[in-house]
Amino acid sequence: MSLKRLLSITRKEFVQIKRDKPSLVMALVVPVVMLLLFGYAVNTDVENSAMVVLDMAANQQSRELVDSFNNSNYFQVTDYVTEYRQLKYLIDDGKAKCGLIIPSDYAALLKRGGKPAVQLIIDGSDPTVARTLVSTGNLIVKHKGLQHALQVYGGLGLSFSDKNSPGIELSSRVWYNPNMESEKFNIPGLMGLIMQNITIMLTAFAMVRERERGTMEQLIVTPVRPLELIIGKLIPYVIIGSFDFLLVLTLGVYWFGVPIQGDLILLLQLAAIFLICALAIGMLISTVSKTQLQAMQMTVVFILPSVLLSGFIFPRETMPKVIQLLGTLVPLTYFLEILRGIVLKGIGMQHLKSEVIILSVFTVAVVALASLRFKKRLD
Repeated sequence: MSLKRLLSITRKEFVQIKRDKPSLVMALVVPVVMLLLFGYAVNTDVENSAMVVLDMAANQQSRELVDSFNNSNYFQVTDYVTEYRQLKYLIDDGKAKCGLIIPSDYAALLKRGGKPAVQLIIDGSDPTVARTLVSTGNLIVKHKGLQHALQVYGGLGLSFSDKNSPGIELSSRVWYNPNMESEKFNIPGLMGLIMQNITIMLTAFAMVRERERGTMEQLIVTPVRPLELIIGKLIPYVIIGSFDFLLVLTLGVYWFGVPIQGDLILLLQLAAIFLICALAIGMLISTVSKTQLQAMQMTVVFILPSVLLSGFIFPRETMPKVIQLLGTLVPLTYFLEILRGIVLKGIGMQHLKSEVIILSVFTVAVVALASLRFKKRLD
């Protein structure tokens, strides 16, 4: 082996790397960005879960119980309602992860030495969060019941054996996923993630392939407009992506046993919007990239953060505000809300309006941007 020839090849490779500035930037900058994003986004702790309270007692004792929940790191009271249907709407809408219902006779039963029964309703869409909230809620209520027993019976010099287990009863109900099965949370999320990854990769190489095969010259001499070219290239992939979505949806329902609680037609319609959006993102990457290697690198750089920032694995509520803000720039974030909302909760458009509007705006904006980025010339 010649050391001189080896050094020459090494020098030549460094020159090529230096000339390929996009790849060099990705190699040096992306690891730092990924570490910062993942370091803040990867958080399995359950903190400050939004809680809605239906306090039918509305007295000092009931407020003290609410404060016990609110003072913990697990619950954060965000809304007070006066009717059960309002509580249900907020949980269905995703604005609250749980609801606390305090009966009107709460204080009276405590004073008589009875056992008032309060109810904790929990959104079971995410089993990890639900299990934590159930166990923590039980501990909070048990502790509050013991505190009350000590105040009442301890002051009278009575032991707990003089009464039948004084305290507060908690009835926990888990909605949407009563058995807290992980598959019912993971499978809908996987459907969205798989569709995003496949569709982006399908179109990320479309324009680059035209350049590398030399067929771009043929497009240049035709009267085809940029928007026509973009849409024309998207249509075949929309058909392929639609078939893929139906395939994974069928497997999810019949193989993994995750039933669709909501409107199937609505789900397919909204999936079509996301499908076009994801394909347009791949097309945009294709118009920016000069080589298939650059297209692959950009695709990976987009896909990896979207796995974490979208709430696919970790709840977005536990992420720092800056990371949550970055997650709002990922279309998958909204499609996961749609998927889990329809499949698990069975909710309709009245609860999904904002997600559908934002996803539609993303789709139009990305298609328009990809059309503007395409130039019918060889550069």
